[in-house]
Amino acid sequence: MNLPAAAAVADHGTSNFATIRTTSIVTKQQKEHMQEEMHEQMTGYKRMRREHQSALLKLEDKCKMEMESHKQQLDKEYEALLQQFSRELERLQAKHQQELERRAKQNAIGEKKLIKDIMTRQEMDRKAFDNLRKKEYKANKERWKRELSQDDSTPKKQRDATLQSQKENLKLVDAQDEQRLIRGQKEYLDLEVRKYKRKKLLSYHALELELLREELTKRHNQLELAHNMLLRHHDKTQDLEYRQQKAVHALRDEQIKSQHETELANLDEYMKRAERDLRKKHALELKQQPKSLKQKEMLVRKQFRETCKVQTKQYKALKAQILASTPKEDQKAVIKKLKEEQRRKLALLGDQYEQSIIEMLQKQSLKLDESQEHQQQQLKKRLDYELEILTAYQSKNKMHAQAQRNRERTELEQRVEVRRALLDQKMDSESTRFLEERAERIKLLHHKQEQELETFDIESDRLGFSALAIAEATRETYLEDDRSLSGSMLSLAHSNSSTSFPPGSL
Repeated sequence: MNLPAAAAVADHGTSNFATIRTTSIVTKQQKEHMQEEMHEQMTGYKRMRREHQSALLKLEDKCKMEMESHKQQLDKEYEALLQQFSRELERLQAKHQQELERRAKQNAIGEKKLIKDIMTRQEMDRKAFDNLRKKEYKANKERWKRELSQDDSTPKKQRDATLQSQKENLKLVDAQDEQRLIRGQKEYLDLEVRKYKRKKLLSYHALELELLREELTKRHNQLELAHNMLLRHHDKTQDLEYRQQKAVHALRDEQIKSQHETELANLDEYMKRAERDLRKKHALELKQQPKSLKQKEMLVRKQFRETCKVQTKQYKALKAQILASTPKEDQKAVIKKLKEEQRRKLALLGDQYEQSIIEMLQKQSLKLDESQEHQQQQLKKRLDYELEILTAYQSKNKMHAQAQRNRERTELEQRVEVRRALLDQKMDSESTRFLEERAERIKLLHHKQEQELETFDIESDRLGFSALAIAEATRETYLEDDRSLSGSMLSLAHSNSSTSFPPGSL
């Protein structure tokens, strides 16, 4: 009677449990899967960093080659400009030398033409003087003859001697006048030639100064053009540097943004996977809970069976003791009563054990729910902390990258400012050196011309010409020298005899 009840209690709930994987196996599999995913993520990080580094190096090499090509092009352009300036200056200097040689040749031709013209005019004046002298001599001779012929008191011989004496005196006066005329003409010729030479020397000096100023103006314009090209090259180089730096910064910013997006995506995937794994773990725990409860229930039922055996032995001993003191005709009723009492107590004991099993199941389920809730909270805190750490790291990384960009921009601006200052210093130095050279060349030319003029005046003084006489205006008329004239540089106007003789020459 007690065995069926005990068997019923022992077999209660057997059909509620199923065979599943153990927690250790599932945990091991989850760890292996997590390690594979972590390895895949690390591999992806390394590949992304290599790609970013390769792209950055490629861009930097491209910028470097572009800058080198840019500098070579600018150097070539500047060198070509300097060579062009050199050729232009050589052509201008050759042209100036030709102009000076042509002016010197024109001056020599003009001097010869002036001498020829004055000598021709003086020859005509001498012929006119001879004709006038012959007429005067003839007239005086006839007048003297008439006067002497009218004087009958004077002997003929004496009249002839007087006439001959007057003729000789007149010839002597004529010879003196002729010598004075020739001397005056020579002095006039030498003076006019000396005036012409001094005037042409001053004109030649003016031309030299004009040509020098033209050459210096040309060089000054070339220097300004070269400086303008250097400033333009500086601006082009500056624009290229800023553009290249902007491209590098944009690539770095894009790479940082891509890296942060990848990190956030991986973290989000990791968080989802952690939550999913926790849910799987909780589901597995819920599935594995009946197995552990079954073991505990089997222990309870084992205790129940042992208690049932003890009570059965006790009832057997009690039954033997009662039957020993009970009449035989009453033993059947007593045995029936004892069996009913035994059945009732075993049923009550079975109910008690069933209730304890139910309470144990409920208590274990409550503990499992609380443990899983705690694990969920802990996981949420950990994931939030990891997200906060990653966000802080990315913010710090962004700040560091921004600080680096600002520092590089500042360094580039400083380099550009220093290079512009050096360029300004170089241009100022070249301008100052040019102005000094210009002043020195003009000074040397003035000194050379002053020496030449002084030498000319000393020679004029040695030749007997006063500085005032040479410096006064000439009475000869001729065209001024001009850089555009060709052929003869003099045009002598027709003059009368009075311009060919100095005062008092007659």
